[in-house]
Amino acid sequence: MIIERTASEFVIRFPFTADSERMQDMIDYLRFKELTANYSVDQSEVDNLAQAINRKWWKQNQMKFDYHDANNS
Repeated sequence: MIIERTASEFVIRFPFTADSERMQDMIDYLRFKELTANYSVDQSEVDNLAQAINRKWWKQNQMKFDYHDANNS
């Protein structure tokens, strides 16, 4: 890995053989940090949004689990 710092940016180089899935996870995380750097949100708002997303996901996917449970009984 090579890390360079210029006047306006950081440049990080990884060998092509690096684990691409882990690299993508790291890139996604860094992109998230960049996009949210100027936002200030209370943790309670984050928690409420996460709960709403989980409720919606469960409502859309519950039947998959009910079907699976019914077949295993």
